[in-house]
Amino acid sequence: MSTGEVRDRAGRTDVWLPVALLTLAGVSWWWSAVTAGDMSGDAMQMDGMPMEPQPAMSFVAFLVAWVAMMAAMMLPAVVPVVRIYARAAANGRAAPVAIFVGGYIALWAVVGIPAYFAWSRLNEPMMQGSPWAVRVAGAVAVAAGLYQLTPLKTVCLRHCRSPLSFFMRHGRHLDRPTGAFVAGVRHGLFCIGCCWMLMALLVAFGAMQLAWMAVFAVLILAEKIAPFGEQLARVAGAALFALGVALLVHPALVTHLV
Repeated sequence: MSTGEVRDRAGRTDVWLPVALLTLAGVSWWWSAVTAGDMSGDAMQMDGMPMEPQPAMSFVAFLVAWVAMMAAMMLPAVVPVVRIYARAAANGRAAPVAIFVGGYIALWAVVGIPAYFAWSRLNEPMMQGSPWAVRVAGAVAVAAGLYQLTPLKTVCLRHCRSPLSFFMRHGRHLDRPTGAFVAGVRHGLFCIGCCWMLMALLVAFGAMQLAWMAVFAVLILAEKIAPFGEQLARVAGAALFALGVALLVHPALVTHLV
């Protein structure tokens, strides 16, 4: 392949890849909105008349909605790393992009399993304003705020902010499908390392709160691509800590948040 052909392929990749990922994120936001409406409707029905739980169906529905939520929130922030990978794939040095991105999606689905069990215990009490559920959410917010200030958060964030450095350290055997998939999982682990406490807070508040999803999506994106991302993480940590303390002291404040 000539140098000109390589450049043409790389140029086309730089155009279609962000569009494709952002389109997928948009579809995921739409699906999250639809799912949020359905779940709110179910909760209203349960307030009026108790319903028999359907664990298997609830689990499948939640897992699909969880993956869609993660895609909606995380895909815009992973555009830089996926773009670098896609350039290598366009030059024949890496497996197809879908395999690399599939590593992210598989990891997000695995994380959704414990999230489901936490959500199934907390969602209804939170919607009913139960003080103990609100205080659990407050404790999670305090923990999330403190985590924002930890060295582990900083290490994970720096990996996400430096995609080229990630590939230099972890980009082995990308020409093989298994190597590409594992690389996607590894980078996904760093992404989750950045954001897992925010995801836990979403679960504590009720996993399909679109307003909180939007706030955290903007925060995640800014942390990873803005020049002041690391400083923003610390400011967000202080804000989350203050929110958690407020909920622990005055659980009634939750009515303004969910």
